[in-house]
Amino acid sequence: MLMDMLSSLYKDKYGCAPESVSKLAGAGGDRVYYRLSGCGGSAIGVHGDSERDCLAFIALSRIFGREGINVPEVYGASADGMWYLEQDLGDVSLLSVIQKDPESATPLVETMLKMLVRMQCISEDELRPGLAYPDFSKMQVMWDLNYFKYEFLKPAAIDFNETALEIDFNNFSTSLLEIDPMMSGFMMRDCQSRNVMVLENAGSLKTPYFIDYQGGRMGPCIYDAISFLWQAKAGFTDEFRDRMLRVYAAEYSSRRGVPVEEVMTLVPRFALFRTLQVLGAYGFRGLVQHRAHFVESIPGALQNLQSLIDSGACDSYPELKRVCGLLAGLPRFRRDDRECLTVRVFSFSYKKGYPEDLSGNGGGFMFDCRGMHNPGRYAEYRQLTGRDQPVIDFLKEKGEVDLFARRAFELVAPTVERYLRRGFNSLQIGFGCTGGQHRSVYCAEAVAHAVADAFPAARVELIHREQGIVENLTKSE
Repeated sequence: MLMDMLSSLYKDKYGCAPESVSKLAGAGGDRVYYRLSGCGGSAIGVHGDSERDCLAFIALSRIFGREGINVPEVYGASADGMWYLEQDLGDVSLLSVIQKDPESATPLVETMLKMLVRMQCISEDELRPGLAYPDFSKMQVMWDLNYFKYEFLKPAAIDFNETALEIDFNNFSTSLLEIDPMMSGFMMRDCQSRNVMVLENAGSLKTPYFIDYQGGRMGPCIYDAISFLWQAKAGFTDEFRDRMLRVYAAEYSSRRGVPVEEVMTLVPRFALFRTLQVLGAYGFRGLVQHRAHFVESIPGALQNLQSLIDSGACDSYPELKRVCGLLAGLPRFRRDDRECLTVRVFSFSYKKGYPEDLSGNGGGFMFDCRGMHNPGRYAEYRQLTGRDQPVIDFLKEKGEVDLFARRAFELVAPTVERYLRRGFNSLQIGFGCTGGQHRSVYCAEAVAHAVADAFPAARVELIHREQGIVENLTKSE
């Protein structure tokens, strides 16, 4: 039924049935994504896990689209909204750009923060029909703080005075609600770089697009900027955060007339709140549900927590400060690089044999790329590799290489996830072709970056054996 519904939506949009449907890697929730391709091009089909969230996403997408905010266009949906077809924004998230080359990501971050302000300042009357969740309130704050207590603090076996902590929670929640009404607007709620896609348009112009805003509500706007800049896996420095916060504050000031410094005074309390909130989520998703990505996010979040303690953000809440200090110092959440899963992705020439098994465990995947059309047959490509644009264009024109790489990633992804969960430390993936120069190089690049983006807990090494190239794709800690 699912495929029938998505195929029907595709046919309604393009006038033909999709020629291929491939399941995409999941995100934090339980929504299921598919890429549908055919005569009309590529689109993303979604099977939702919540009717409320799906209807909110569809409605907000149309509102934001009318206001010129970069979000995916929704092409069609079932009556209950649980199945819908949307614009394909590709596979590059802002997080992957940040991890690959932080400097090149700075203009994208600035553009995204300015567009975030535009989104937040859309009038409440226009937004109301699309909102599925109640406004930010003390009840919500207390729910999040207690979520942190029950899903992270207690499982971590930290001894605390429950009465004193509840008093701190109550005082802290009051401070979060005592803000100027001009500082309130649309709150995306989960604004992080994994939820911003980067679409490359004509002329290589890269444009950020928001996704995953169905949980939005009316509330303190600064929360979204904090959520983005304090994301554990992004690894932003304090200097970069301050610089980008001032970009955000200046844009907000220009639209709402609130002084920049007034915006900045809200940062410590909301950074602390967001950090506690995500630790609750990491505790539930990671420690309870055993999802590897969330477990590996814990050390970075605790580093953020220690920085906030050092800056004085907890000083008004003595019991909260004490337990946060104990949490930040827990050795069980310190990352030990010796125990990290290393995924080595090779390109190689079959003429020179398989890559050496560096782990000694004899496991892994080997993919034969020789079934695809070979650029090496043509003189103009013989001195180039699969990293060079002319070769990339040649391979993409044939239409087979991206499907091959995508299917390879779909095969290896479950193993990477299980290896992370079980504490294994090595996995080898190889792509071979005749000369180890064109097809295998392109596929190794594509899959290595996909693994690094999908599994930030793993260390990913990209090795082009025949070119003598070794690159570490893992974000530096």
